[in-house]
Amino acid sequence: MNIIERNFFRILRSGAFNDKEAIEPMSPFKWRRLLQVVEAQNIVATFAKGINNHENDPLLNIPTDITRIMPELIVHNEERKHAISNDDVRMNNFFLNRKLKNIIAKELKDEESSVETIDLLEIIVYNLSTILNRGLSLDGIMQLGEYLRRWGDKVDFVKLDNWLDSLHLRRMAQLQGSILMSVFGFEQDELPFVEHPDKEALRLAVKTITYQTKDTAEEWHFKQSRSGFVQNNTTVMRRNILRSIRYYRYAPLETVSSFFGNIGRSLSEIEE
Repeated sequence: MNIIERNFFRILRSGAFNDKEAIEPMSPFKWRRLLQVVEAQNIVATFAKGINNHENDPLLNIPTDITRIMPELIVHNEERKHAISNDDVRMNNFFLNRKLKNIIAKELKDEESSVETIDLLEIIVYNLSTILNRGLSLDGIMQLGEYLRRWGDKVDFVKLDNWLDSLHLRRMAQLQGSILMSVFGFEQDELPFVEHPDKEALRLAVKTITYQTKDTAEEWHFKQSRSGFVQNNTTVMRRNILRSIRYYRYAPLETVSSFFGNIGRSLSEIEE
């Protein structure tokens, strides 16, 4: 990792998990480049908290113009966020989504139901959907870590393992947990669903912050021109294909369903 990436993850670890590690001095240009990544990842509030935790660090030389605009950026960042709702927790594959809903409904009716285990499953599923539609979200990964640190002792990991196997999500869950280990300093015993840490986790996490702008699914894939012909956005299409290839081995059924689902939705939204 380069110095921007090292400082980026150190500040996030401090902001999300109060895990302090010395910050390396950077030029104003590199600090502004880091802030671009923070804005693109929609994690300004966590970044600001990390900076505050390091305010007495003698090597913290963040430019004053960045600290001056931080409150405004936090407000804008919070306006872009929304709480995870039931509508957000869904799978792209019709049969797996039906199985997910059945698992949740059955568990809620169980006399020994574990709400914490359902919540953890929903975070994993939500992160999966975000990864396949927009790219890896470090905010979602941090939410997973924060939930585990707060409620992990109440989670029934035997149930969770069975659900992950049933939904073909074990490898995707292990990837998310492996990112918590490789980037945010989690121990494997904090993540019982991670049997084999993924060696690609750090590379994928670093790769996702190399882009200055967030890769969003809201960009059009197809649209109808004035002459009536259908045009496709080759940049977005290529990006989605590469993303599908990258994550296919972690959730094959979901990846394929997500890819063709996005194309279908884009075609259905063509203006006549």
